[in-house]
Amino acid sequence: MRASGTFKVADFTPAPVPSPAIDTALPVGVATMDKQYEGEVAGRSATLFTAAFDQAGGTGTYIAMESFEGTLHGRAGAFNFAHSATTRGEGRESEFFLVVPASGTGALAGITGTGGIAVDEDGTHRIWFDYEFAQ
Repeated sequence: MRASGTFKVADFTPAPVPSPAIDTALPVGVATMDKQYEGEVAGRSATLFTAAFDQAGGTGTYIAMESFEGTLHGRAGAFNFAHSATTRGEGRESEFFLVVPASGTGALAGITGTGGIAVDEDGTHRIWFDYEFAQ
């Protein structure tokens, strides 16, 4: 099944991290995020976000682990999902998106799957999950 929706970042808070032992051209940063979801995907998530990113050029890569609580097509529960992507000023490439196996609770227990994130030209953030439940 596919569930889709939109989301907004409600909070983005940089987190302190120790300086890495190796200097690179793009420093690594960590932040926490809270997101709100609407549509067939409805609810909220708490995210641990890591990135090496050049703000001026829009180039970099992020890796995120999200803990989602809400509903997919009206089924309520919680689960984790991981995603990453690379940008080179425009668009997204080298994307990865996965529901973490064995992380589902409530009516979302046993959920597995993949999905994706897209950002429209007007800045609308879209998300979708292609999911099923373990038998």
